[in-house]
Amino acid sequence: MSKLVTIYGGSGFVGRYIARRMAKEGWRVRVAVRRPNEALFVRPYGVVGQVEPVLCNIRDEASVRAAMQGADAVVNCVGTFASGGKNNFDAVQVEGAARIARLAAAEGVAQLVHLSAIGADAGSDSAYSRSKAEGEAAIKAAFPAAVILRPSVIFGNEDHFFNRFAGMARLSPVLPVFGAATRFQPVHVEDVARAAVKGIKGEAAPGVYELGGPDVETFAGLMTQMLGVIHRRRLVLPLPRLVGRVIAFGADMVQAFTLRLVENKLLTGDQLKGLYHDNVVAADAKGFANLGITPSAMGAVLPDYLWPYRPSGQYDAIKASAKNLRKA
Repeated sequence: MSKLVTIYGGSGFVGRYIARRMAKEGWRVRVAVRRPNEALFVRPYGVVGQVEPVLCNIRDEASVRAAMQGADAVVNCVGTFASGGKNNFDAVQVEGAARIARLAAAEGVAQLVHLSAIGADAGSDSAYSRSKAEGEAAIKAAFPAAVILRPSVIFGNEDHFFNRFAGMARLSPVLPVFGAATRFQPVHVEDVARAAVKGIKGEAAPGVYELGGPDVETFAGLMTQMLGVIHRRRLVLPLPRLVGRVIAFGADMVQAFTLRLVENKLLTGDQLKGLYHDNVVAADAKGFANLGITPSAMGAVLPDYLWPYRPSGQYDAIKASAKNLRKA
């Protein structure tokens, strides 16, 4: 019988790419999610019955154990940007991660891969980064042979980074940015999935791997590159951190006073703190080279999915070319 991998959060941005690759590897794939009916799109990744979404909430011990039954490998892709509510940083990224690792060890799972993030630091001023570090520590304690992946900002078809700012550029003549000089090392989602597959198959040594693409650029530089891809001229406007604090405080207060009925999707105080820390691979960290993977450059991928944000979409290049034709 073919091997089985359980992917917690397997219908999310990164998880779906891992699920697809594991199906192609011939593995059975169990996609553990809170809303299985919204994850039915993963089924066609394999033959009938090969990829199946199942109900699971990583805050619930019984459902985590049930989703893991019989698995040869486990992947945790569950994360959150919510500092409050039931699915907050501690509940998901610390306690949830620890629960998966502890149960994986108890169930005799051979391989555990955990998706963390560059910047995970127990001493960080960001609660998000601290929770990532605490989750990693809990995993190492329960499952020492785990493979922990720390990607920089991830880009790809469904990303919430370039897609978000490209959408803003379609509507506004100005792109305001906080932490304009902060450096990022964007990594393609397919490359992160390839790294996860290495861990699942036991082809990666245990430990932490920091994953960044070949391009290191400032936040403002990334916005300039993105604007070039979507053929739009916009002002990239660096704003003072104080302005960000005012905006984040206001948005956080609206969320708090509405008891989270109005969710802060604009900018949280914790997100603002993260924007002032470089998000690049450390010089002494293990990375793609140790996994035998050559990461993709942004320039080779961004045009493939950002074209809808161009003034004329897929016809933008044709219209630009037509302007150069001489009139008869």
